[in-house]
Amino acid sequence: MSKSRSSVSAEGEASGLAPELDGALERFLADLKSEQVSKSTLDAYRRDLMRYLAAATQAGARGLTDLSAKHAAALVESLHQSALSSATIARNLSSLRRFHDHLLQERLLTTDPTEGLSPPRVGRRDPDPLSIDEAIRLVSAVQGDDPRSLRDRAMLETLYATGVRVSELISLRCADIQHEQRLLQVSGEGARHRIIPVGQAALLALSVYERSGRDHFVQETTTDTLFLNAQGRALSRMGIWKIIRAAAASAHIERTVSPQTLRHTFAVHLLEGGALLQDVQHLLGHADMASTQVYVRDVPSDLPAAAVDAPSLPTDPTPPRP
Repeated sequence: MSKSRSSVSAEGEASGLAPELDGALERFLADLKSEQVSKSTLDAYRRDLMRYLAAATQAGARGLTDLSAKHAAALVESLHQSALSSATIARNLSSLRRFHDHLLQERLLTTDPTEGLSPPRVGRRDPDPLSIDEAIRLVSAVQGDDPRSLRDRAMLETLYATGVRVSELISLRCADIQHEQRLLQVSGEGARHRIIPVGQAALLALSVYERSGRDHFVQETTTDTLFLNAQGRALSRMGIWKIIRAAAASAHIERTVSPQTLRHTFAVHLLEGGALLQDVQHLLGHADMASTQVYVRDVPSDLPAAAVDAPSLPTDPTPPRP
């Protein structure tokens, strides 16, 4: 036992971090590596988090519970003072959030010091939604009745059918699906909850996954989380990105497709179908109508006016599958 403590202490001294922080960083990177992320991505996470944890160590942090909002804010401020680009600062903050997401999932911390920190603006891109044909090809690209395929298909169908944020998808619980009512309860930003109607294709995929796929991933410590990884924990953002990228490649969609792409697609297809802008705002969980109005630019010019007079939201926002 003393040898193990000596080894950990030596590792911490070599890295310049307090031993507990160094150990947490290495376990986080090991988890990332198990998701088969690229070496360059791992190196970027290591650099970003070493900078953060080294500064926290110098400021007196010796354990995970010492990490606080002041350490995260101090890092962002130092990056600004170093005249780094907005994209670099945003990437560092994203690394911090991913690290603290991991600590929360592992129950090593109960609060997130990065909550409330806003990334710098890096130039907002206009939505780039998929066409209906591309969206159907994407969700239909995952076939098979093995547990992983059932999970991935259900996840893709859910993203397209509901437009939820990736953070909201990760936090979904089995109890959030109301099958008989064809509704999904979503916990959004700022502890706001909303109810979203779910199309038949997504409900079917979710039912099959719950019945024949999810149990395969369940471990002793698994909670009610809906979408699980091989360790029985909630799928990570990186894991979801990988699933979407693989499906896009299989569907021969030759551009970047992300969870945000599917959120954009959901919004634009609803508006094309004549949904009210106010309804789409509610379904997306936008506090400000201006955030929703950006999608109007991606529908034919005669549709926004028609949408204003539309009687109600379509029951199924997604088209039928072939």
